[in-house]
Amino acid sequence: MDTRPVGSSDLVVSVAGLGCNNFGMRADAEQTAAIVRAALDAGVTFFDTARMYGGGKSEEFLGAAVKGMRDRVVIATKFGAPTGPDARNGARETVFAECEASLTALDSDYIDLYQMHYSDPLTPIEETLGALTELVSQGKVRYIGCSNFTGWQIADAAWIAQTNDLAPFVSLQNEWSLVQRDIETEVLGACNRFGLGVLPYFPLASGVLTGKVKRGEQAPEGSRLTLPYFATYLTDANLAAAERVADWAAAHGRTLHEVALSYLASDPVTASVIAGASRPEQVTANAAATRTDLTAEERAEIVAAVKGG
Repeated sequence: MDTRPVGSSDLVVSVAGLGCNNFGMRADAEQTAAIVRAALDAGVTFFDTARMYGGGKSEEFLGAAVKGMRDRVVIATKFGAPTGPDARNGARETVFAECEASLTALDSDYIDLYQMHYSDPLTPIEETLGALTELVSQGKVRYIGCSNFTGWQIADAAWIAQTNDLAPFVSLQNEWSLVQRDIETEVLGACNRFGLGVLPYFPLASGVLTGKVKRGEQAPEGSRLTLPYFATYLTDANLAAAERVADWAAAHGRTLHEVALSYLASDPVTASVIAGASRPEQVTANAAATRTDLTAEERAEIVAAVKGG
């Protein structure tokens, strides 16, 4: 398994990561343990969760699954999911309270990468970064990151951190896949400019880019594509793009699954591609399919296939 530093930091992660949003929802404690074992066997060392996943159960189940192996894994979690229009999810007291809750749930003395889940328009970023810097100084957090940020928000946070001697964000976690490429417009440029490593989530577009669903077919029973939120990915445009990429993949001795993950992993700005799993065999397959060997020319051809060119 290839490894990379997260942005300009010295935090090293496996290029294939495991998204833990299924833990506590579609996977119970026993199933979580089996998935984590399969991930470790496949060389995956990076595990991404959040305070909100499974109502806190994701962190709890993950912590139990890596008990006795804490030094072998890199755990990222997130704070600050907004609870309403007036929520100050980046406020100092929120940062501290959610960190303590996460440490308890994970049964760990520290968090490797602590990420702001969503930006907070009601709280100055100076306040949030100040609180996070204190957590780093206390040893409770090693590095900090952000999620669902725009390019200007990345630049603003980097400037505030630099000019106020605060800990900087070292990572960005946004949605990125072959059928959701908005991040490529300006956000990737901001990450490159300010030294953030990218952690793409939903890299397989919730299963659309595995080829498990064809145009005119129903999503397989048990797939999350049957759920209302994820069913929004089942558009004719997305499925047609997946078919074209599958044709390109077949012509180059690859699979659609592999191309979808490797397109992201082959960009040097990517630190780890976060794919979720609800069964051990899924994480094994995702790890094997996440490769870094696509050339710039091949990635351009894949984008042309997505566009229908």
